[in-house]
Amino acid sequence: MMLWSTIFLGLSFFLILIQSFVFLANKSRSKKLPPGPTPLPIIGNLHSLGQQPHQSLANLAEKYGPIMSLKLGRITTVVISSSSLAKEVLQKQDLAFSSRFVPDAVHALDHHLYSVAWLPVGPRWRSLRKIMTTVMLSGKGLETNDHLRRKKVQELIAHCGNSCEEGKAFDVGRAAFLTSLNFVSNTIFSRDLTDPNQDSVNVLKELVCEIMVDAGKPNLADFFPVLKKIDPQGIRRSGTVHLDKLVQLLGDLIKERLELRKVQKKSSSGNSDLLDMCLDINEENPEEIDIALIQRLCVDLFLAGTDTTSITLEWAMAEVLRNPEIMMKVKLELDEVIGKGKILKEADISRLPYLQCIVKETLRLHPPGPFLVPRKVESNVEVNSYIVPKGSQVLINVWAIGRDPNLWKDSLTFNPERFLTLERDVMGQDFELIPFGAGRRICPGLPLAMRMVLVMLGSLLNSFDWKVGPDKLDMSEKFGLTLHKAHALKVVPMPVAIL
Repeated sequence: MMLWSTIFLGLSFFLILIQSFVFLANKSRSKKLPPGPTPLPIIGNLHSLGQQPHQSLANLAEKYGPIMSLKLGRITTVVISSSSLAKEVLQKQDLAFSSRFVPDAVHALDHHLYSVAWLPVGPRWRSLRKIMTTVMLSGKGLETNDHLRRKKVQELIAHCGNSCEEGKAFDVGRAAFLTSLNFVSNTIFSRDLTDPNQDSVNVLKELVCEIMVDAGKPNLADFFPVLKKIDPQGIRRSGTVHLDKLVQLLGDLIKERLELRKVQKKSSSGNSDLLDMCLDINEENPEEIDIALIQRLCVDLFLAGTDTTSITLEWAMAEVLRNPEIMMKVKLELDEVIGKGKILKEADISRLPYLQCIVKETLRLHPPGPFLVPRKVESNVEVNSYIVPKGSQVLINVWAIGRDPNLWKDSLTFNPERFLTLERDVMGQDFELIPFGAGRRICPGLPLAMRMVLVMLGSLLNSFDWKVGPDKLDMSEKFGLTLHKAHALKVVPMPVAIL
């Protein structure tokens, strides 16, 4: 076994060495390439990434500037770390930067060929995007499903109430994930996938987390394309295992619905859930969306609709808990506007400016995707007098932009009050704050995510008292395609004091 491992590693190194020498012999660094650290032979600048690439690249940008280039193995990577250049890339030259740099992990089960997040802009992408934005995530669609979200938030508060009565620690991220999971599953399938007392909640949460970590993990197969067939770190194999579990789970639910429709011998276009709507479209126009696409659309909705929402809520709760004065201010606002101990309604959000400021400040310091989704240019593109070469990976470091001291006073301080006077929003127009991206590839789930986070956060803060010492809160990060807390936030809720 040791012999084969040694031969395998030796062969991998030899292939990398040959490819690097060929590259160095045939192509010199362009004078118009953005500045950046000098690459080492073979590995380039891979050693500069570290365990937290978003932080490492932010530090390098302080030296080399808001647009810089690195050689990550064989791949030229251009990193954008300023709001003005993010606007140039995501708005002014949106089409040129609209393609995706697809990590090898996302090739698991050929997911990149079906996913609206990874597909290039084209007919299939437009078809899936249209279904998401006009059926589920339109203003009318969101209003139609308001009762589902309200019910799931009520269940969240009831679950938290059980922990309160028993004096047990409440896992905020797990509970937020469960709430988001069952909302999405009700929207698609008209049923819950799990309940708070089942171990499957933890299994599903870990499954989604691992898929996101695999997709964002530094991978030799991405940096040295010659290694893709070998998959030296086993990341694609791991991604295949994790993604296959989710695909099978959702595929079984789709099969059940198809069998039910056969028994009924009629389409159920009058139903309100997303699956029936998609199946109706499939029956009327199979070329627009087939069963495989429906299945992967459901996967996308589960991944995006559960992970980012639960991440943001957990970070927001952690920041409020470690800032008692902020806790006091938001509870006072909630008491005055809706009454102490009550669950929020979505109609209340517009009357709660300080709560909105807390979520904006959370997204500034803790954007769910530190680099958004990696982009790729299909031809040479000029940005700020530099050339971004064809085939380059382009990363928008929104984590760095959100902490830029030139844009934000006391940029590392959690200060929601700043947004009471700053007219900046997260809708993709203010490039100092773009946690959901901007342009044609802005996250379509943005309106839903904001509603869910605001209502869940406000309801948890207003329904219970929360006290914890700042020294007990670990704010370290776990890097991936999305940015999780490294350690789950677990705190004991107490009955709210109603005078």
